[in-house]
Amino acid sequence: MGTEEPGTSGVRGDDDRRVDLSDDDFVVLPEQTTDDTDRGWGERSTGHDEWLLAERPPHWD
Repeated sequence: MGTEEPGTSGVRGDDDRRVDLSDDDFVVLPEQTTDDTDRGWGERSTGHDEWLLAERPPHWD
């Protein structure tokens, strides 16, 4: 009789498996989704900084 546990039949488990992480050029998820853009929110992509500065509350002066 062998010294292995019953049912293992010499197969190594996932903890013993080597995983090569050197190839990390692939993208699993994008940095930003289309929902997280001005276009995704239905807004124009033009800046509106001038309008924001003109509409500042009085206590900001």
